[in-house]
Amino acid sequence: MSAEHPIVAITGASDISSTSITEALQRIFKQERIKSVYISGSGFLRYERKQMRLEIAKARAAGRNLSHFSPAAAHLDKLESMFHQYAHTGSAKYRYYLHSAAFAQAMGQEEGTFTPWEAMDADNDLLLYRGLHGAMISGDIDLAQYPDLLVGAAPSVNLEWMRRIARDLRNGSSMEEIRLLMLERMEDYARHLAPQFSRTDVNFQLVPIVDTSDPFNFDRLPLEAECILVIHLRTVAEQLDIPALLARIPGAHMSRQDTLVIPGALMLSAVEMVLMPLIHGLIERSRTLRGITEVAANRGAGILGLKGQFD
Repeated sequence: MSAEHPIVAITGASDISSTSITEALQRIFKQERIKSVYISGSGFLRYERKQMRLEIAKARAAGRNLSHFSPAAAHLDKLESMFHQYAHTGSAKYRYYLHSAAFAQAMGQEEGTFTPWEAMDADNDLLLYRGLHGAMISGDIDLAQYPDLLVGAAPSVNLEWMRRIARDLRNGSSMEEIRLLMLERMEDYARHLAPQFSRTDVNFQLVPIVDTSDPFNFDRLPLEAECILVIHLRTVAEQLDIPALLARIPGAHMSRQDTLVIPGALMLSAVEMVLMPLIHGLIERSRTLRGITEVAANRGAGILGLKGQFD
């Protein structure tokens, strides 16, 4: 943790929940005049797409599982070094993984490859990480110790499967290939992703209220309006005015003393209301420590480097 150079990490699968959380943070940063640098966890994967497919085939032949959830599929040491360096200096190096054709074309490279490493803009207030490993603990690597605010984008498993099936079908995979990948991913999910949600400060989980019982056979993905949002205030309930939140969000109620239930259609505004005071506290402390009493009107605000992330 670094009060002077705060880190916010969104950990979990890249689905509608993490996208909405990122969008809510963008709104908060602009309103609070916060200049944030964006780090995508996919930039710290170990293999480019073609090589990853080869490595998965090798793992299967050897009777091992390998998926993007696995520590073996990521440069966790480089990610830890990046967190450590940023916490001490307010700057570090990063790269992008070009996950879509549109993103790759914009960057002038082949889809599924990495861009060169580059230094982030040192004129910033906060680092925002979004990826699979923000709260990972593996061997002597402890990534959970670095973020000042750990946000879990916790998937509802069948809904997560449906989204991945729809994406993989669009990318040309067969249903049989997808079933095999799902079975392999589940072991790594249980071992490496799920435990991270017990280390977060707050978890957001979008839960469908329509039938998702067979994720391999569906007409369309559930809309946000066909879900509820469960917000578990794991370590931050005392920092928030919960009665005020309940009064401001129509249809909100408490299912436990630290858990809010919100209509899914109100997800973006609810996430913003929950995270706003937490982010405000981080930045207020940081600017006090750095001796910043005024922010120039033309300095800019929002998330820097948010390229191709929603393609």
